[in-house]
Amino acid sequence: MASTKRYRKLGFDKKETERLVEVMNTLLANYHLHYQKLRNFHWNVKGADFFDLHEQFEERYNIAKESIDEIAERIRVFGHTPLSNLSDYMKLSNIKEAGTDVAAEDMVAEILKDYEILLSYLTDAMNAAIDIGDVGTEDMLNTFIQDMEKHHWMLSSFLGK
Repeated sequence: MASTKRYRKLGFDKKETERLVEVMNTLLANYHLHYQKLRNFHWNVKGADFFDLHEQFEERYNIAKESIDEIAERIRVFGHTPLSNLSDYMKLSNIKEAGTDVAAEDMVAEILKDYEILLSYLTDAMNAAIDIGDVGTEDMLNTFIQDMEKHHWMLSSFLGK
């Protein structure tokens, strides 16, 4: 009974938040694979663009880490438990691991693909938040989307696309 009141205080009932939490957990899974890929690329980038990309990958994995934390904490706000096992992330994620011997330009292309996948899940989560009038989650996701779209443009420009 106490948990039902918690939802009412937020203005959402458990049924409303279940769909949102489901899409947020899928987003969380994809973000984790993306984060690990950025770490991999940060550690293993080689070539003439090493310094620029090494720094960019580190900046982006730190942003991803913060986003992961915010998503998980938002799930907790609704009284649900965020996914936290790597096996669950691997099952749910459309983003896949990458090898360690990847050319620098291919690394950037991989991150661009990840962004497109993440943006689709961010949009799904945004729509679920809009459907229930969850302005807090909508605001958080909008910030993530704007940042990712800008960085997608920058990496696309780096590749000359």
